[in-house]
Amino acid sequence: MRIERTKNASRNMIFGSILKIYQLLIPFVMRTAMIYLLGVQYLGLNSLFTSVLQVLNLAELGVGSAMVYSMYKPIANDDADAICALMRLYKIYYRIIGLVVCVAGLILLPFIPYLIKGEVPPDINVYILYILNLGATVLSYWLFAYKNSILQAHQRTDIISKVMLLTETLKYIIQFATLAVFHNYYYFVIVLLFTQVLTNIFTAIVANRMYPQYQPKGNLPKEMIQQINHRIRDLFTSKIGAVVVNSADTIVISAFLGLSVLAVYQNYFYLITAVTGMITIIFASVTAGIGNSIVVETQEKNFNDLRKFTFIIAWIAGVCTSCFLCLYQPFMRLWVGTDLLLDFSIVVCLCIYFFIFEINQLLNTYKDAAGIWHEDRFRPLITALTNLTLNLISVQFMGLYGVVLSTILSMLFVGMPWLLHNLFTTLFDRENLIPYLKKLARYVIVVFISCVITFFVCSLFSLTDILLVVVRLVCCCIIPNIIFFLAYRNMDEFKQSVQLADKMTKGKIKLLKKLGAKDGEDYDRHYK
Repeated sequence: MRIERTKNASRNMIFGSILKIYQLLIPFVMRTAMIYLLGVQYLGLNSLFTSVLQVLNLAELGVGSAMVYSMYKPIANDDADAICALMRLYKIYYRIIGLVVCVAGLILLPFIPYLIKGEVPPDINVYILYILNLGATVLSYWLFAYKNSILQAHQRTDIISKVMLLTETLKYIIQFATLAVFHNYYYFVIVLLFTQVLTNIFTAIVANRMYPQYQPKGNLPKEMIQQINHRIRDLFTSKIGAVVVNSADTIVISAFLGLSVLAVYQNYFYLITAVTGMITIIFASVTAGIGNSIVVETQEKNFNDLRKFTFIIAWIAGVCTSCFLCLYQPFMRLWVGTDLLLDFSIVVCLCIYFFIFEINQLLNTYKDAAGIWHEDRFRPLITALTNLTLNLISVQFMGLYGVVLSTILSMLFVGMPWLLHNLFTTLFDRENLIPYLKKLARYVIVVFISCVITFFVCSLFSLTDILLVVVRLVCCCIIPNIIFFLAYRNMDEFKQSVQLADKMTKGKIKLLKKLGAKDGEDYDRHYK
C-alpha cells in the first residue's frame, strides 16, 4: 500500500501539536475552576485517582506499540489477512488487559482510604468515586480500543487527534458547567466516563469508514505471536519506570502528607508537565529521523548528532530552568494565592528535576530510536524501585522535600548512569563516554551560573505580581540566552545548531508549499 509519509507526518505534527497545546491549556482552566468552585482537596483526589489508575494501566504498556509496529510490514505488502489477524489478537489482548485492570482495581478498592491521610470532603464517598474512575479506564480498553491501531499504523494519528479535540471539548464544557451549576464532583467524574465511551465509539466509526476491509478475524502463526509477546515484554519494562516514578510520588504524598499538600504539589508539577509536554513534541518529531540515521549512517555521524542534540536540549532546558526558578512563586501567587505556595527549596528541587528529566528524555529518545529495549529492560524497574524506597524513607523525615529529592537522586545516580552505559556499549563507542560527560558537566555549570545571575537580577525588582511576572519573564528570555551565547559561541555544537536552525527555517517554507501541493510525493521528488 502506498502511504504518503511526508504528507501524513505533516498532518500528524500539526494536529498533534494543536492537541498537545489544547490538552495543556484547557486542563489549566479546569484546575483553576476546581480550586475556586470545589476546593483544593477535590483537586488532590483527582490527582490521586489518576496516579492509582496509571499504576493499574501498567498492564497495557508495550501492547499498543508492539501491535502497531507489527502492522507496518503487512500494510506495506497489502497483506489484509495478516492485518485482520493482528487486529483480532489486539482485540483479545485489550479485553484481557481490561479484565486485569478491573480485577486489580477491585482488589485495591478496600485499601483506597489508606492512601489518603486526613479527612476527605464530607460529601464524598471515596469508594464510589474510585469505582467511577476505574469504570472509565476499563471501558477505554473494552470499547473498540483496538481500532486505534489501524489509524496509527497508517500514520493517520491526525484523525485520532481530531476525534479527541471534539470529545474533549465536549467533556470540558459539560464538566465546567457541572462545577459551576451543581458544585458536584460525582457529576464531574461521570462526564469523564461518558466522554471516554464517545471517544472510543467515534474513533471506531471513523476507522471503519476509512478502512472497511480490516476487521478482527483470522489467526497468526505461533512464531509471530511469540515475537510480538517478546517485544511486548521488552517494551513493558522499558516504559514502566516513568509511570511508577510519577505515580509513586503522588500516592506517597497523599498517603503521608494528605490531599491538600498533594494538590499544591500537583499545581507546581503541572507547570513542569506543560513545558516538558511541549519539548516532547521535539523529541517525537526527531525520533524517526534518529532511527533512520542509526541504520544508514556511521557511528561517528550518530555520535556527532547526539552531541548536537544534547547541546540544543541543554540550551532550551537551561532557559526554561531559569524561567521556573524566577517565575514559579509570583505566578503561583497570581494563580492560586499565597496560601497554596510551596517552600522555595522545593522550587529549586523541581528546577533541578526538570533539567535532569530533559537530558534523560533525549537519551531515552536515542534508546527508543535504536530499539535498545531488551538491553535496557531492567534499568527502569530498578530506578522506579529505588525511587519508591527513597520516597517511603525520606517522606518520614523531610516531608514533601524528601519526595522530590528522592526522585532526583534515583534519576541522577541510578537511571541516567545506567542508560548512558547501555547507549555507549550498544550504540556508541565507549571511548566517547568521558568526553560526552565532560560536555554535559560544562552545560550544567553554565546553566547553574545563568540561573544564579538571572535570579539575582530578577530579585532587584519590587513590583506587583502581574508586573513582576512580565518583567522577570523578559529577563529570563534575555539574560540566559546572552550567557549561553558567550559561553558556547566558539563550540562546534553551537555552529552546527545554527546551521540546523537555518536549514529548518528554509524547510518550513518548503513545507508550506507542500501542504498546498496536490501530490506530496511528486513534491518530494522535485526537491530531491
